[in-house]
Amino acid sequence: MKKREVEFPSANPKEMIRGDLFMPDGEGPWPTVIMGGGWCYVKELIMPEYAEFFVRQGMAALVFDYRCLGLSDGMPRQHLDPWMQIADYRSAIDAVSYLDQFKSEVDASRLGIWGISYGGGHVFPVGALDDRVKCIVSQVPAIDGLSIAKRGHGTTGYRDLMARFAENRKTRYLTGVDGTIPHSGDPKKELVMLPHPETKEVFMKIKATTAPRHEHFSTIASGELFLGYDIRPYLPRIVDTPTLMIVAEGDDITLWDEEILAFNQIATTKKKLFVQGATTHMTLYSDLSKVAIAGTEAANWCREWLVGR
Repeated sequence: MKKREVEFPSANPKEMIRGDLFMPDGEGPWPTVIMGGGWCYVKELIMPEYAEFFVRQGMAALVFDYRCLGLSDGMPRQHLDPWMQIADYRSAIDAVSYLDQFKSEVDASRLGIWGISYGGGHVFPVGALDDRVKCIVSQVPAIDGLSIAKRGHGTTGYRDLMARFAENRKTRYLTGVDGTIPHSGDPKKELVMLPHPETKEVFMKIKATTAPRHEHFSTIASGELFLGYDIRPYLPRIVDTPTLMIVAEGDDITLWDEEILAFNQIATTKKKLFVQGATTHMTLYSDLSKVAIAGTEAANWCREWLVGR
């Protein structure tokens, strides 16, 4: 793949978003898929591997760091505001649609969006609100942050999480200083945002190889925002945009049963549910054979709606 490093303004013009544009050989402009990641992601974390499947089928792919993460601007660092991240998706659409630097490479009339995990949830508000989006791919999406937290932590673990949030909220209000919480880990040893030990193991292996800018923690305020996250009101508003949802069979991190229920609420008849068997949430990061299945399914969907039209 050809790659060009890019930057463009966010909704706050003083804060720049930075990313990588992957392209096929030859000359554009190409149909383009804009790709966003999940909790504490940076653009090098598995997204280039998925981008390759789009490029193989004649599309460009733009991966980017949300504000406050990776190479993008924004403070406080490691702060994950879902609505700011959704705004960053739309700023990426603005950039490829309006900026001269993309005109020879991106066909702005044929844009798709892809997201994984937290980003897999974000694509639904983006697709519902933005008519420039011609197709949607949502992979193992976060649907409802409260359900994910309660079921992941269990009753007593959730009580501990709420106590930490309350303590931090008081400190943050009185001092202006936010605390931090690990992204994931062993809940028997420490309080974490997502109590799945395999997540930390996989992410730290990726950090040690291809994504050194990944930091495995967030602000505690990010966790509070996650509890208010719910993309279901936007699903009936997706009336005519082709939508693919990729679900990992038995996914107990973002909850595959919640994902399937959400899929059924998407209004468009131009939709497809792909349940990937013998797969977990994390093998879609760690097992390249599983990545290839999901990546091919996503690329075929975008090719159908972006290239073949």
